[in-house]
Amino acid sequence: MRPFLDDHLVYLLARASHALWRGFEAQVRAAGLTSLEWRVLAVLADREPLPVGALSREVLAKQPTLTKALDRLAHQGWVERRADPGDARRAPVALTAAGRRRVAPLLAAAAAHEARQLAGVPAAERKRLQRQLRAIIDRFDADEPPP
Repeated sequence: MRPFLDDHLVYLLARASHALWRGFEAQVRAAGLTSLEWRVLAVLADREPLPVGALSREVLAKQPTLTKALDRLAHQGWVERRADPGDARRAPVALTAAGRRRVAPLLAAAAAHEARQLAGVPAAERKRLQRQLRAIIDRFDADEPPP
């Protein structure tokens, strides 16, 4: 009988994530960022400003933890909270020009790191895996109430 974790999808996804992250984490730390701050900058790099609730889901963090990270990033001048004219309680978060300059080399480094880590995996297989993972994410995001 195979050990339970050998086939447990959640565990396998976590292990795969850890294996791919290993090595790049040092570059993120060297840039003076935490992994959460990196995810915030990466998510906002090519998106419209996001409300904190939506951003928290994208970066895999609870809102209070994210708020503290946003405060640090705003203090550095890398993100800004914008006023929402339709709802005073909402303040979408956007990357600043300085934030874009800060994250651009890390995005390139992340792509290069991933390419090295997955060099032995055929491109078609990587694309198939990306589609499958997006489908899982989309399915469970649809089941989750909006933030």
